[in-house]
Amino acid sequence: MAIGVTEKVVLRANCVVETVLVYSFNFSHGLNLTTVLSGLKIPNIADVELQKIILYYGFTPLADPVAVKLWQQDLCERLGLKGRILISEHGINGTLGGDMSALKQYVKLTKQYPGFKKIDFKWSMGNGDDFPRLKVRVRNELVAFDAPDAITVTEKGVINGGKHLKPAEVNQLVEERGDDVVFFDGRNAFEAKIGKFKNAIVPETDTTHDFIRELESGKYDHLKEKPIVTYCTGGIRCEILSAAMINRGFQEVFQIQGGIVRYGETFKDKGLWEGSLYVFDERMTMDFSDETKVIGECEVCSEPTKTFVNCANLGCKDLVLLCEPCSNKTENLVCKPTHTRGRSKDLVG
Repeated sequence: MAIGVTEKVVLRANCVVETVLVYSFNFSHGLNLTTVLSGLKIPNIADVELQKIILYYGFTPLADPVAVKLWQQDLCERLGLKGRILISEHGINGTLGGDMSALKQYVKLTKQYPGFKKIDFKWSMGNGDDFPRLKVRVRNELVAFDAPDAITVTEKGVINGGKHLKPAEVNQLVEERGDDVVFFDGRNAFEAKIGKFKNAIVPETDTTHDFIRELESGKYDHLKEKPIVTYCTGGIRCEILSAAMINRGFQEVFQIQGGIVRYGETFKDKGLWEGSLYVFDERMTMDFSDETKVIGECEVCSEPTKTFVNCANLGCKDLVLLCEPCSNKTENLVCKPTHTRGRSKDLVG
């Protein structure tokens, strides 16, 4: 596959001359898709425009991830967007921030690539400055489970993964099956310190690399015949986790369509989720209403808090969960064995 971009001048209505960017996708099987991004102009700095953050993923076979990377890098740079995009032979996973109009153009153009047409883009409050820069990378895995062969991906997505449940269907399952339903956290353990589903199982995971070891440890074998609802931020980690569980003998595995984000948008703080959502940008946390319960505890004094603070040691990626008074004391900001593992450069959502 080859992706090209050209500029041309066109005459619009009322004799308006406009520069147009033309993206061309040429596929080896003969399909040619041309998409047009028109009116791409950087707004004057005096123009105040609402900014947002989008989170998304799409599983689809990519014959040339590098070509997709170059296209995405070019598109984001022209639109002035910042954030992180990971690309592999299995698809794309990204989170971006910037002007709403630029993000809408990004969504429109990205969806015109055939494999990305059905991507669910999740919008939230934030801005481009919540990311230090734009990073677009090609990886062996969209999520670093350290098991690139753990899933099979076709044009329909991940094969033999957990059944997708809409937020309302999650609640319905609990109403019908009661305490038999097990919520299984598909995130790093530190994320659950400030928010999780009620009575959820939180595996002992510092990074996503630890999940396969956890599943094969035998400690969850007693759950193999129970209905298990896996959950994570936006859904992508559970696409892989649920498939890995099914491959290891778990018989009834579900995943929440759209992840915690979609569930929280639907039920705010009136459902089965409690606390704040950890996010992998400068915001660090996201609440679904002004009634969000604080379930985190300060690592020093055990007072309620939802605030993670970066370790003061340069180069250290550890995070410390601290209340405001404790965070103002320098001695609490240095590395200790009990500190939470920090943000992974390979995680988006």
